Parts: sequence; structure tokens; C-alpha cells
Amino acid sequence: MAGSLDGLVFSPIADQAPGQVGTRTRFTYHERDGRIWAEYAGGDVVQGHLVGTRAGDRLDFRYVQLKTDGATSSGHCVSTVAELPDLRLRLEETWEWESQEGSGTSVVEQLP
Repeated sequence: MAGSLDGLVFSPIADQAPGQVGTRTRFTYHERDGRIWAEYAGGDVVQGHLVGTRAGDRLDFRYVQLKTDGATSSGHCVSTVAELPDLRLRLEETWEWESQEGSGTSVVEQLP
């Protein structure tokens, strides 16, 4: 199992569609006793939160965010935690909106 996410900061490696998280978004993760949560902001996201669980290298969480245009949105994500050759962590995500249409995949990596 890859190391703890607690206190680590992650950023997407590529931009998503407008109004979603992108390379300017920063996620600060916390982890304790199989629970995970994070705060995130940047780019089109003014404020976002996620909360869920970790079992081994699998994360399962829900997220909610406020965008710069005042709209809110929420969804569900399942991620796999992987360790990069330089020992940083990478999250390979499969997500789907619950408040609107859309789904996809993304990758976020721990910032050095």
C-alpha cells in the first residue's frame, strides 16, 4: 500500500473542461483511520471539499464545489493511489457528476 495522504498537496496534471478542476487547482488531503477528506480551490473552483474512505490503495469519496460563477456541483469519485518513481503519490481517478451530466477520468499528482 502506498503511503499516507495526510498533509499532502496534489494538483491535476491536465486541465478538464471549463468550470471544473484544472492545473491551477490545489487539493490538500487528510487521512486518519481509513477516512480521507480534502479541501481544494483554484482555477474555476472557489472552494471545494471531498470526504470518503480509503481501503488499501483505493479511495471512494464524494465531492462538492462552488465555482467562480456562483454555481455549485457535486459528484462521486473512485481513485487508485500509486507511487511514482520519485516516491511522490499519484491518484488515478474515475469520476461522475451527480448534480449534472458528465463523467470522466483524471490524474492528480503530489506536488514536490
